[in-house]
Amino acid sequence: MTTEATGVRLECDGPIATVTLCRPEVLNAQTPSMWRAMSEFSRDLPGDVRVVVVRGEGRAFSAGLDLAVVSATGPGSFAELAALPEAECADRIAALQDGFTWLHRPDIISVAAVQGHAMGAGFQLALACDLRVLAQDAKLSMAEVTLGLVPDLAGTKRLVELVGYARALEICTTARRMDAAEADRLGLATLVVPNAELDDAVRDLTAGLVAHQRDAVVEIKALLAGASGRTHAEQQRAEREAQTRRIRDLAGYAE
Repeated sequence: MTTEATGVRLECDGPIATVTLCRPEVLNAQTPSMWRAMSEFSRDLPGDVRVVVVRGEGRAFSAGLDLAVVSATGPGSFAELAALPEAECADRIAALQDGFTWLHRPDIISVAAVQGHAMGAGFQLALACDLRVLAQDAKLSMAEVTLGLVPDLAGTKRLVELVGYARALEICTTARRMDAAEADRLGLATLVVPNAELDDAVRDLTAGLVAHQRDAVVEIKALLAGASGRTHAEQQRAEREAQTRRIRDLAGYAE
């Protein structure tokens, strides 16, 4: 199955789906119409998909927000948003966030395949994924502050969870660029590989992610995703309850 939209494409091959940013001529710079299309992908995803890979065509993952959106005056522009009442503007942004947050879904594991620039919205799109495989030429930056903006595509909490408050503050307020080696040291990368090996590395990773029983993988993701918000006793209870469901299911007692 292939779904086409302006600047972004969804392709499904059995349990693995691929979301491709396909504006290589502008380093896959993103627009609100792309975010709305990505939100629709969540509804279009077949039920047997277990892994979603997010990647960019050409030499970059994504250079971030298309600056034409900032200077434009028509529908979907910053000028249009600025003219709205504050609550309505925030609601519009919430709808755009959906293009990123569906990658957190508990029934899938999302993988960003990052080469070249991952700036601003591009960095946040990589952060929206559960796992990140970086090519050695990857450059990451939370660049929104250079436009007088804040990161608003669900990237701030993920960044703090991965690198801690102080480092996240430094990254977001300086907008400096990190290379793949630093991203790896900070815990932002699941794996760093030579550029020529990026596709093979992502293929090997996705094969491993779909190799085992789906319901067990879903339970494990839920346990780990919720662990930071639970006490030790609460986490142990969650483990017991999840294991009980698995034992009953494997024995044929599941409802």
